[in-house]
Amino acid sequence: MKKILTSLTLAILTSFSALAGTIVLEGTYQKENLYIVNSIAESGVGYCVYEVLVNGEVTSDEVNSQAFEIDLSIYNFRQGQDLVVTIKYKDGCEPKVLNEDALSPKPSFEIVEIDANRDGALEWTTKNEKGRLPFIVQQFKWNKWVDIGEVMGKGESGKNNYSFQVSPVSGKNQVRVVQKTKDGDVRPSPVTQFNSTKKAVSYSYDKKSSALTFTEETSFELYNGYGQIVKRGKSASVDMSAFPEGEYYISFDSSTEKFIHK
Repeated sequence: MKKILTSLTLAILTSFSALAGTIVLEGTYQKENLYIVNSIAESGVGYCVYEVLVNGEVTSDEVNSQAFEIDLSIYNFRQGQDLVVTIKYKDGCEPKVLNEDALSPKPSFEIVEIDANRDGALEWTTKNEKGRLPFIVQQFKWNKWVDIGEVMGKGESGKNNYSFQVSPVSGKNQVRVVQKTKDGDVRPSPVTQFNSTKKAVSYSYDKKSSALTFTEETSFELYNGYGQIVKRGKSASVDMSAFPEGEYYISFDSSTEKFIHK
């Protein structure tokens, strides 16, 4: 019997897969044990799981029962340490891991310092990271937080230093970094802000060519009259010829403007 299961993503440095008779859980130690629901072997004699290994070593956990715990606390792992748990089982049956995400890093960072200069050079220092997770850099513009980049976290509990180059908008800029769980929970940093000397971008709309033209290349989001995003990108112009006539909103630089396409 051959099966492949995937439940934890490489984005959070964790994967879950099952091959014939083997379940492999890869991740980092998060001070949680694993809980397994076992089943009777297909033959009717004994239980499905017959061996469990942690980083290649056979565990002393009692697996001959309907449910059992894989005790990871006995190995003296440091939090965030890489580990691999292998569960071997007989053909014709399959155990169930109740908490597959127990090896998944969770946002735990604390900001020691975060700052950005007027040119958009962002720097931040963290402590108490407990596993490698990406930091998503966000900029507040168009009345919302917009993801503008990503820096992989180091996952170490001591001080960690990071940097990122933000493309400033004109006037006031607000920036932060966040980490997210696979379930969508967000842990944000404090907001840092700076005033840029960048000249404000403006736009014009030409009815004949159905083109929006900016005074310089800029990131933008184009919304229809129902508030749905129909195009986003970074450019000095937007071709509107393929869009139906009507009311639109264009967000760019630090502004959002309404116009009629016809």
